[in-house]
Amino acid sequence: MKIERFEVPGLAQYSYVLSSEGNAVVIDPMRDVDRYLTYAKKQDLKITHVLETHIHADFASGSTALAHATGAELWLSAHDGGEQYRYGFEHHRFADGESLKVGAMRIQALHTPGHTPEHLSFLVFDTARNAAEPQAIFSGDFLFVGSFGRPDLLGEQEKQRLASALFTSMHDKLASLPAGLEVHPGHGAGSLCGSGMTEQAQSTLGYERASNHLFTLDRAAFQKEVLETVPPLPSYYPRMKELNSRGPAVLEELPGGEAISPQQLQTMVAEQSPILLDLRRPEAYGGAHIRGAINIGAGPNLSLWAGWLLDPAKPIILISENGENTEARKSLVRVGLDNIRGSLAGGMPAWIEAGLELEHVSQISVRQLHEGKPAGTVLDVRSDAEWNQGHIANARHIMLGNLKGNLQSLPKEQPIFTFCGSGYRSSIAASILAGSGFTRVVNVDGGMTAWQRQKLPLVTT
Repeated sequence: MKIERFEVPGLAQYSYVLSSEGNAVVIDPMRDVDRYLTYAKKQDLKITHVLETHIHADFASGSTALAHATGAELWLSAHDGGEQYRYGFEHHRFADGESLKVGAMRIQALHTPGHTPEHLSFLVFDTARNAAEPQAIFSGDFLFVGSFGRPDLLGEQEKQRLASALFTSMHDKLASLPAGLEVHPGHGAGSLCGSGMTEQAQSTLGYERASNHLFTLDRAAFQKEVLETVPPLPSYYPRMKELNSRGPAVLEELPGGEAISPQQLQTMVAEQSPILLDLRRPEAYGGAHIRGAINIGAGPNLSLWAGWLLDPAKPIILISENGENTEARKSLVRVGLDNIRGSLAGGMPAWIEAGLELEHVSQISVRQLHEGKPAGTVLDVRSDAEWNQGHIANARHIMLGNLKGNLQSLPKEQPIFTFCGSGYRSSIAASILAGSGFTRVVNVDGGMTAWQRQKLPLVTT
């Protein structure tokens, strides 16, 4: 038996291909399924089954697309009956205690509710080595390395019930399993599906029992801690739950391949009011951009912030340095943003060379901000945890995901200096403010990283 892990940085999502005797099973695939098809072809494998641990909230599942591409059987949780989110497409209902045999592998379903009501974990036996004792558990968003999944995805009324179920799953389903059992989680550090995950991609159950203090708490203390330490809840999570319960559309090709000339884009802006998604670095966006463009830089965090901040009903036009956006388009469809109309042909230089209207956002260094002490509001858009570790005196704190809902609380008549950890999120914030009529916006280059390297003062609360 062979285990291959696939990772999507930014979302910190792990999917797996398990193979034996020429056949393969894929667990929790992403929507851009070419990675699994390419791997199977190179390894001369036939993908026979696709499994999901649960109805995901943070990304659009690739299960239906992969089954469509390969003819594989979908084996999904049988424990979604009567719940808020239920699978609405044909599949085999994989029930607690039931086993799937593929090659020399036996995969047993464990119903481990808590993160979601229908959540499954998968015990995997390599029968060629030891048919009686499992080698690994694929724990999805139930058990992470160093943590457990957040139980608050279904809202205030359900979170106590799910937190209690998470505690029960931890004790009832894991207690009898061997200490040497490999733990392969659904996410790593950086995911917002739980808090306190470590950098390790896998662990053993024995090590988790010994090192994760949540195993030592009673039910009340466990529920209190897992609910009080949850990270911010992205606003797009309910949309992903709904999308994945009905099954994301199978994309025959990656949307957004059309090249749009500057003149065509000018007309589209006037007639359709599309989202202009500027994928460039903050300093490039600040130097020159199209009016109303939102700057979410290409790279690992594009999926998260695009999913959180963009309206999926609006058409999206991509703007880059050279017009090439294939990876960015993959990042968008991973969070169900399929309405990509195309890209600015030739990138931003083509717009500039066409002599069309430009906007600018000023940039300032941390040293200039500190020593100049310019009048205005320093707007820190980092997370609560980052803010509590240290921030600029008298700064205003609004986490980036909450900014659009708090624009009315910010002064339009004063300069606003946007600030984050590195300049990436603050540039997103600056573009949101600029697109909302704030005319005195300044982005602070380098953010907290640069501030600390300059050894400038911080306060804590």
